[in-house]
Parts: sequence; C-alpha cells; structure tokens
Amino acid sequence: MTVILDKLRGGLMVSCQPVTGGPMDRPDIVAAFALAALDGGAVGLRIEGIANLKAVRQVTDAPVIGLVKLDLTDSPVRITPLIENVQGLIRAGADIVAVDATERERPVPLPRLLMEIRSRGALAMADCALPSDGQTARDLGFDVLGSTMSGYTGGPVPDGPDLDLVRALSSMGRFVVAEGRYQAPADAAAAMAAGADAVVAGSAITRPEHVTAWFVAAMRGVAGPEGPKGGGS
Repeated sequence: MTVILDKLRGGLMVSCQPVTGGPMDRPDIVAAFALAALDGGAVGLRIEGIANLKAVRQVTDAPVIGLVKLDLTDSPVRITPLIENVQGLIRAGADIVAVDATERERPVPLPRLLMEIRSRGALAMADCALPSDGQTARDLGFDVLGSTMSGYTGGPVPDGPDLDLVRALSSMGRFVVAEGRYQAPADAAAAMAAGADAVVAGSAITRPEHVTAWFVAAMRGVAGPEGPKGGGS
C-alpha cells in the first residue's frame, strides 16, 4: 500500500465534497468533480459518503481518501466515528480511510478504528487538530497525518491554513497531508515548503457557493451606487 502514498507524494488532492443539500450534492456530480480535478492534474481525491465514493469508483481508479461524516448526539467527533463507517468505505473502494484523531470523547476508541482499517487492507489517515494528536496517531501506527481538524475543535475558525501544525506533523516520520482552508495556489505551495508530502484543497475547487461568497464579500462596499463599472467576464 505504500505505492498509494508514492502516487500522492508531492501532489494535490481534491476534496470533492459539495455543500450538503446544495445543488451540487449528488453522487454523479461528485464523480464529475473528481474527473475534472484529475484532468487538471490532481493526483488523488478525498471523498465523503458511501454513495459518493461508489460513484467515483465507477469512473476512476485514482487514489481515494474516504470518510463518512455523522452528527452524533453523544460525541463531537464527526469524521468516520464508527466501525461500520470504516467497513462501508473500504467495501466502496477507499484506499485510505480518514478518521478524526482529536483528543475528544468518541464512540469508538482510536486504536479500534485503526485495527479495523488495517484488517481490511487499507491505509489509515489521522485528521489532527494539534501536534499532540499527531504524536498519538503516529505512536498508534497511523500511516498518514493530516492537519484537517486545525481550527475546528473549538473557538473561532482561523482565516488561513495552519502551517505551524504542518511543520510539527512533518517532524513525526509519517506521510503528512496539509488540509484545511487551502484556498489559493500560494497556500498549497507554502504547505509544501513547510514539509507537507501532499496537499488537499476542497472548497476553492468544488464548492462554487463558497467561492462566489468570497467574491461577493470582497466586493461589498467597494462598488459605487451604480455598481461596478466595466464589462466582459
């Protein structure tokens, strides 16, 4: 399975996760996003949901990080929290299974999730918020450490990516994926300079609602009473 990581090393992965309930939130559209990303040079994909993963697997054999998001009543952990999530993702074709590796109350212990991933022949990715999450995941034997959860475990969400966490994770002897608020090519380049082995970009590529809102917010207050001048697009 290290062949999978060799394919990803030095490249961009695209998280094809439409806005939940939005007009793009359909498995066939997720599969189309995946193909478009690969056509643009992406080396792999991050896909949420069993139905979406099955649709993507019908159109490509590119490396896929699979995950399931659940809203639980007894735990703040959302990313692949249950054994059946792991089983379903691997049956659907995930090469790597991502799980929330933060130090929070969870329905299934992290070592148990890792054991299930390993027993089914997939690689395991730890979505981390802090360097201590990465250290725990490394010691348990996770193959991939991601900065995915930085800024999402409490308090205000930062505007930009957490390059300090990428640097910390890169010192731990595992394959490191920079993920979380990578919204411009320069951000991805900065992550590689900080020690990432690969970068995941998502909203900036596959959530047009978010990108449109960024433009609208930037323009607000700049246009005059008659609106912006000029023509063309």
